[in-house]
Amino acid sequence: MKLALFDLDHTLLPIDSDQSWGAFTVKLGWHDRDTYLQKNDEFYAHYQAGTLDIHDYVRFGAQAFCQRGPVEAAEAHAQFMREVVQPALLPQALALVKKHRDAGEHTLIITATNEFVTRPIAQAFGVHDLIAVELVRDATGWFTNEILGVPSLREGKVQRLQQWLISKGLDWADVDATFYSDSRNDLPLLERVNHPVATNPDDTLRAVALEKGWPILELFPKQ
Repeated sequence: MKLALFDLDHTLLPIDSDQSWGAFTVKLGWHDRDTYLQKNDEFYAHYQAGTLDIHDYVRFGAQAFCQRGPVEAAEAHAQFMREVVQPALLPQALALVKKHRDAGEHTLIITATNEFVTRPIAQAFGVHDLIAVELVRDATGWFTNEILGVPSLREGKVQRLQQWLISKGLDWADVDATFYSDSRNDLPLLERVNHPVATNPDDTLRAVALEKGWPILELFPKQ
């Protein structure tokens, strides 16, 4: 199987969907603005530095939509898609995914952002398979702000992709995988695939890519 893997935030999107979702819910009045944005920025800085405690972050970031319930949360997310995500779906990113799909490759988005935020975004890219941070559900089937299983961050992306391969009756030797990512956090998976592509890379990933001779793709200017 030829497999085309894509990180999401700052790789296919020029924004961080998780951080943007948090800022959007502040506008909806779901949080105290200054307190929430300060904490959200602190978590994002840890992500960029490769030091994020993802369990703490998900408890923080998912709490509001979990408390709002499925109807209000879905309405808010639909508005988020219209106002924030759709303008960030750039033609060159859509074309990159389409190029792999038209070549008969299996496309998959693998992200450290939670499944509630990212499922509709993956669908907007025409990607059916999504590996995201999964959330525990309550007795009604609605999300809680606790992580289910292995979070898809750093080495967790390798583990989650391994689980996905097993679910398809495959192993690493059965796939020819390309992976696009911007982040140092994704070095474990970039080093595992056949064809790593540093895409809009951060400084650390750029240095590694130059050292190892990996392709560097500037899909869009950094914001």
